[in-house]
Amino acid sequence: MLTSFSLPALLDRLPKTATAPFCPAEVRGAVAVPDGLPAWKRMLRVAGPGLLVSVGYMDPGNWATDIEAGSRYGTSLLFVVVLSSLAAIVLQTLSMRLGLVTGKDLARMSRERFGPRTVKVQWLLAELAIIACDIAEVLGSALAFKLLLGIPLWAGVLLTALDTVIVLGLKGKGFRQLEAIILGLISTVGICFLVQLILAPPNAGDVARGLVPSLDALYLAIGILGATIMPHNLYLHSAIVQTRVTPADEPGKRAAIRLSTIDTVVSLVLALFINAAILVLAASAFHGTGLTEVAGIEEAHKLLAPVTGGVLAGVLFAIALFASGQSSTFTGTIAGQVILEGFLDLKIPCWQRRLITRGLAIVPALIGVLTLGEHSVGKLLVLTQVVLSAQLPFAIWPLLRFTDDKALMGPFANGWITRIVAWFLFVVISAANVWLVVSTFSG
Repeated sequence: MLTSFSLPALLDRLPKTATAPFCPAEVRGAVAVPDGLPAWKRMLRVAGPGLLVSVGYMDPGNWATDIEAGSRYGTSLLFVVVLSSLAAIVLQTLSMRLGLVTGKDLARMSRERFGPRTVKVQWLLAELAIIACDIAEVLGSALAFKLLLGIPLWAGVLLTALDTVIVLGLKGKGFRQLEAIILGLISTVGICFLVQLILAPPNAGDVARGLVPSLDALYLAIGILGATIMPHNLYLHSAIVQTRVTPADEPGKRAAIRLSTIDTVVSLVLALFINAAILVLAASAFHGTGLTEVAGIEEAHKLLAPVTGGVLAGVLFAIALFASGQSSTFTGTIAGQVILEGFLDLKIPCWQRRLITRGLAIVPALIGVLTLGEHSVGKLLVLTQVVLSAQLPFAIWPLLRFTDDKALMGPFANGWITRIVAWFLFVVISAANVWLVVSTFSG
């Protein structure tokens, strides 16, 4: 028997509170790491947070900057991807260490140590970073819908709102289940690009020369930097490492930091290989064949088939794009909850958080597509990555302040080598963004 549809009744059945697996407070200490386990089993228990963080380093925004860099400059900007990934490893390791040692995430530490006005500015900037990242996910997923289903891009943008249903479907699931889903999506992306590189093999000499630093395109290099190091990931990582039970004593914390460092490095090296694969594929398939003006994901998809001699590469490209966008949806939801709880001490149902963030991303994405045309996706994606890069100093500065503090971190505070490297990265990133702002407004 059919029952009448009632919107109030439907809304009444939706969750009223933040729930696992997207609410950090609900999954803290959810994964035990017993001391008696063999080392490899303990490593498997600890592995996972690094994988979730790595998702942000291979989202659709990275694709746009890597494709444009590869098609225009060949492999000459490959060194930027490598150096940015190494910088990301340093910063994410510091974020992880902060969470394990203090038992608090970066956002919460900021709320406890800074004044209300500073905290509100930090929160606003972090939210802008999440929205910019989500715009990239909306555009990437919408383009994947268009390539796979043949629908208009604007319709694909609207379809991305349905990912809230996925978030609702995972309500109450374990955090390890979410990590398993992310692993499957990342594996899909990696396998797709591996096959594409087999279909369009790169020149080993060109790849090696791409590792030598140069300044061919500083604007695009900053875009790669912004696409590689995600500011909201610094908040995210410090929270999700707390899903593992961490001993309170110093030897136990050292062991947890050591295992989590391995998890972080391995996961981000995987992201490095995927980013490098995108750039190298664009260099091999486009730059190497004289197609040096490929600046968009859709254009890259169209040209892959004739360049590689078959449709398989194009299909795999679209599938990988879809998997990339969906995996970023999950981590974006968690990061949003971390920022709300940490900066504002506010908890809302995860589906509301996802709906608000996605709504704020869909509106500018839809306006951009309708006013600038469907072929503007590549430019819009690169712009979102530059915006992300501009937010980086505001997340890095408090992270370095906290991890340098011996009163807070005790024996786990940054050593002098780590301090020099980390503050050097802060200065370089800040200077690059000042140059970007000046050059943009000066035309």
